[in-house]
Amino acid sequence: MSRTPAIQTKFPTMGTTIFTVMSALAAEKNAVNLGQGFPDFDCDPKLVDGVTEAMRKGLNQYPPMPGVPVLREAIAAKVETLYGRKYDPASEITVTAGATQAIITAILAIVKPGDEVIVLEPCYDSYVPNIELAGGKVVRVPLVPHSFRPDFAKIAAALSPRTRAILVNSPHNPSATVWTREEMLQLQDLLAPTDVFVISDEVYEHMVFDGQQHQSAARFPGLAARSLIVSSFGKTYHVTGWKIGYVAAPAALTAEFRKVHQFNVFTVNTPMQYGLASYMASPEPYLQLPAFYQRKRDLFREGLARTRFELLPSQGSYFQCVDISKVSDLGEADFCKWLTSEIGVAAIPLSAFYGDGFDQRVVRFCFAKKDETLQTALDRLAKL
Repeated sequence: MSRTPAIQTKFPTMGTTIFTVMSALAAEKNAVNLGQGFPDFDCDPKLVDGVTEAMRKGLNQYPPMPGVPVLREAIAAKVETLYGRKYDPASEITVTAGATQAIITAILAIVKPGDEVIVLEPCYDSYVPNIELAGGKVVRVPLVPHSFRPDFAKIAAALSPRTRAILVNSPHNPSATVWTREEMLQLQDLLAPTDVFVISDEVYEHMVFDGQQHQSAARFPGLAARSLIVSSFGKTYHVTGWKIGYVAAPAALTAEFRKVHQFNVFTVNTPMQYGLASYMASPEPYLQLPAFYQRKRDLFREGLARTRFELLPSQGSYFQCVDISKVSDLGEADFCKWLTSEIGVAAIPLSAFYGDGFDQRVVRFCFAKKDETLQTALDRLAKL
């Protein structure tokens, strides 16, 4: 008899993600989906033209394992111009199959079984499973509720001789907060006497509002020396489905990163790399991104202000969080299901980003949408 052997799951408590649940419900109810974080508008046609041209030139075979040199050079030039840190394109920049692959590869490269890794909750949902796949122990440290600022006393208390790394994310998903220069300096000082690595998730680096600067770990010598910095072309250029990102790190860290990268991905889509390199010749698309998304943020916030939601600050990324306390007595998850089914707008509960499901009556919307999409959602939310 044929028989499939029993498998012992690596994730016994893991079910379907809230993003899958809410997107399916939004489709069923014909709701405006402001839950998942991706645009509903197209990228610049010039970017597609660049990829098409590369394909027609025959650039369709395997590229070098760390990425095509011309793209790594463009990345290094951008980072140096923006943040003042010079990375060697040959030995310190690696092109990845999206930021999520970059993060798991970074974790697998530096985390050994039994090592502790600090995550600051609420956090992006891949962090914890990635650490567990590496055999590491997750140490959860909450950001300050509602303000989502780092609590350095709690971070310091979480550090131990077994701490291998800390994951930092700014601009922050899901809260839309942005770390300040003072906070980055405080992190640098805290880690200075340790051997703790930093995985700095900076995928929303070009979406910082109200005249603020993105405080990349690359700006701070003490952090840059111990950091693997992750970014995303998908977020920057509105092509999340392309799944291309990169990691910048000192040569010794990059060498370890590439040892894993070559065996879990090996390399990344060739013509898209050439298309991106060509498109990066002009910095205007990413330099204009803060104003582009700030206008959408302001449009969305203006509409939300006419509801009973309490708006939390949106300092960066393309997310807007709101307190639902004056709208409903439901918990976050039940409220999001109700909002999708009865009002026709999908959101994501922040409790989904906490290991213990901490419910602070806050939900997240994504405003990376066409103006007409946002207006439709606001018309429906006006009922509240």
